[in-house]
Amino acid sequence: MDIPVYLFTGFMDSGKTSMITQTLLENDFGVGARSLVIACEDGDVEYDEEKLAQKRVTVVGVDSEEEFTADFLKDCDAAMQPDMVFIEYNGTWEGAKILEMELPKDWQIVQILTTVDASTYEMYLSNMRSMMMEQVFASDVVIFNRCTDETPKAKFRRSVKALNRKAQIVYEREDGQIDQGDDEELPYDISQDFLDIPDEDYGIFYLDVQEHPKRYEGKTIRFLALVYRPEKFGKKPVFVPGRFAMTCCVEDIQFIGMKCKYDKANQIPHKSWVNLTAEIHVEFAKEYRGKGPVLYAKEVEPTTAPQEELVYFT
Repeated sequence: MDIPVYLFTGFMDSGKTSMITQTLLENDFGVGARSLVIACEDGDVEYDEEKLAQKRVTVVGVDSEEEFTADFLKDCDAAMQPDMVFIEYNGTWEGAKILEMELPKDWQIVQILTTVDASTYEMYLSNMRSMMMEQVFASDVVIFNRCTDETPKAKFRRSVKALNRKAQIVYEREDGQIDQGDDEELPYDISQDFLDIPDEDYGIFYLDVQEHPKRYEGKTIRFLALVYRPEKFGKKPVFVPGRFAMTCCVEDIQFIGMKCKYDKANQIPHKSWVNLTAEIHVEFAKEYRGKGPVLYAKEVEPTTAPQEELVYFT
């Protein structure tokens, strides 16, 4: 029988302990089950072990990253024989360690949740971007807590979605209430039939058309693109216009583009720059493994590289 493991990531004081405590004590999660909480850091909030014990919850602390090993987890499993496990992971430890670690038999990570203090998120992005993004790259749910009316939710959402499109994002206010939606405001008028996408907005456009392709159906767009069309494409009437984007740091630069159909595609040099005008249609494409935005080129005009070749998602 599988033993579900819930992995909580995030920096210290981002609310991991409070969330686990609320889940077990207030939400009556897993009533009657033997639960094990593995706490990998000591924050300002401490577990009330006496109350948790009444719910058949045992808390085990880990003092150092060196102590957090596969053997340690196996010992915990043998001693506690839990029905489910909550791991409060240390935000300064390498994120890949827990994901690559051999877990005890039957332990299965079923959900990864990341808590983020909205009041300090921009500071972490500016000064510790790679560490911050490591917290969310594999998350199923990212919870921005301590939100206010001034929290730039749309900006926060884009920074996460650029790295992890599958993540569900939740905004929690200081009083614990959940905000509905992120009030995304696009930098262009989506109601128009023709959209001229400037360089600085390409990253935002790319994320939005991937998430909400249907609202772009039939629209004509124009943007500056780098052409991806290697020799293996042969005479196929298709190329991939896009841009290189930096999601987290220099090491995470990636090419983001969309399939484009064009009967003269084989005449466009690989890695050349073009001003592309195309119509968007949502249809099945094997490259997407399902339906997605497919471009139909109307005009392809050769041009020169821009002064700044990278695009961003903010």
